[in-house]
Amino acid sequence: MGTKKLTEKDTEHVAMLARIQLTPEEITSFTQQLNNILDYFKKLEEIDTSAVEPTYHILDLVNVTRPDKVMPSLPIEEALANAPKKQENYFKAPKIN
Repeated sequence: MGTKKLTEKDTEHVAMLARIQLTPEEITSFTQQLNNILDYFKKLEEIDTSAVEPTYHILDLVNVTRPDKVMPSLPIEEALANAPKKQENYFKAPKIN
C-alpha cells in the first residue's frame, strides 16, 4: 500500500479548521512533524498484536458513581442572581455568528 505524505496545503487546511493562523515557517515545520507522527504510527502497525487481548484501560479500575436521585432544582431567582445579563427566566448571552 502506497504511503501518502501530508502536504503543506493539508497543514494549512487543518490550521484553517482549527481557526489558527500559521506563518509559512510554522506550516513547513508542522507538516514535517505531522508526517513524522504518521510514520511512527505506520511503524506501530508492524507489531504483531494478534495474541494480545484488547483492553480499554491498563489498570483494573471501576468507576464509582452514586445513584441518580431526583432532587429539587435551584430556584430560578437564585440561579440567575449573579448573571451579568438575563432576560425573563433565562441567561442572556451574546449571539454567536
